[in-house]
Amino acid sequence: MEQRVNYYDLAPEAIKIMHEMEKYTKTTGLDRKLRELVKIRASQINGCAFCLNMHTADARKMGETEQRLYCVSAWEDCTFYSDAEKAALELTEHVTLIANKRVPDELYHRVREHYSEKEYVDLVILINQINCWNRLSISMGNAATSASNND
Repeated sequence: MEQRVNYYDLAPEAIKIMHEMEKYTKTTGLDRKLRELVKIRASQINGCAFCLNMHTADARKMGETEQRLYCVSAWEDCTFYSDAEKAALELTEHVTLIANKRVPDELYHRVREHYSEKEYVDLVILINQINCWNRLSISMGNAATSASNND
């Protein structure tokens, strides 16, 4: 895929706001490896190769294991994710596919068993942030390259 337009140059104010939101997500109390797993799962669902390449590389740098990275798309069938991580990944799927899945009360209550009200809000913001990045990246024609993994 070829990059269609340089949206960083054409809409710098919007990209600045996106980066400010990204900074906010890093200040939350959410575990940094969890943040990357959420970004990876949303990027898998959306088919964003650029973001998958970036966030798997970032997760590896944080010490995330290959096993957990390879299996995040099948998290439900794995015993090496915690119940809290599974709740966050399920929420990621529901928010990413909100038109079809919604966020039922049962899921909200299960997520809240592991996360405070503030952490729930921060998770939803994080999920929306990566979905926005995915949609920008895909729409603008960003491709995964060896240079896009932040090395």
